[in-house]
Amino acid sequence: MAIKVIEASPGKKKTRPADESKLGFGKHFTDHMFTMKYKESTGWYDPLIEPYGPLQLDPTAMCLHYGQEIFEGLKAYRGQNDEIYLFRPMENIKRMNASAERLCMAQIDEDVFLEALIKFVLLEKEWIPRQAGSSLYIRPTLIATEAALGVHPSSEYLFFIIAGPVGAYYANGFSPTKIYVSEEYVRAAPGGTGQIKAAGNYAASLYASRIATNMGYTQVLWLDAREKKYVEEVGTSNIFFLIGDELITPPLGGTILPGVTRNSVIALASHLGLKVNERPLTIDEVIDAIERGTLKESFASGTAAIISPVGQIYYRGKEYIINEGKTGDLSEKLYNEILQIQYGMKEDPFGWRMRIPL
Repeated sequence: MAIKVIEASPGKKKTRPADESKLGFGKHFTDHMFTMKYKESTGWYDPLIEPYGPLQLDPTAMCLHYGQEIFEGLKAYRGQNDEIYLFRPMENIKRMNASAERLCMAQIDEDVFLEALIKFVLLEKEWIPRQAGSSLYIRPTLIATEAALGVHPSSEYLFFIIAGPVGAYYANGFSPTKIYVSEEYVRAAPGGTGQIKAAGNYAASLYASRIATNMGYTQVLWLDAREKKYVEEVGTSNIFFLIGDELITPPLGGTILPGVTRNSVIALASHLGLKVNERPLTIDEVIDAIERGTLKESFASGTAAIISPVGQIYYRGKEYIINEGKTGDLSEKLYNEILQIQYGMKEDPFGWRMRIPL
């Protein structure tokens, strides 16, 4: 399919933020968006890059009633000599199709997806910030649009891509976070949708997140739904613990999102000679390792922050400090290594970086 492009007229284009140090996250959006429609009878049609604007949905659009909505998150980076890079975009594309399959939604051709992504980024290239650590955040989304009530898979879908410039995550320093262990609420249960990026997963996490925030904590450390004792994720990120000389992260098993950054951390840490183990890990083992002094550091991994060090855990009324509340050497090294690969500042031995020809 040929992707049609309708550029916004000069008078309708937005004023880009002047101060890239104050971009924040999710506050600014570019001039255009990509859309493509699907009908069960015809397949995908009308791939279009057009001026950014509201979506028109019937009040009975099934995404509004039955939760058929998935999304992805990735970034475009501006490197040296204004080169533009994507980081492992095919992994996001494959994961989105896995999410679509789980929610009985239409699959998107990988080549069409990638072509749309590249054309869209090229059109919006002036929106990619130049300040160190900043980037263009990209949000592909798929929603069910059939106008009908009654619980069944939709026969119509809308796929769209929007983007916006975001600032450096650690603009004020690489500071560890404080996390709250939730035993009352869970993120995902076996057989559910925890392994995909479904919008409903995030809605279900809000109440526990509010509790954590009100208590002064940054994120929730989720435990398993069945026994409430195995560590699973932290906030919307994957979690790692360096116990002794072993880097441990919970295994994928249907309740944990297979993070692209998680996979990158595992590969990079192994490449650096570290012993990495994907295995079940109880919260009691984590607390015991803190008390014994064998838990050297902990961090979360995700697209937004890459690496987010954990300096403190709250569990059953008690606070536990990790690595004196400081950022660990491994956390900092992994962050810098991945960041430099993303921005084209060093060699990429894994083939993760994709340069977009200008």
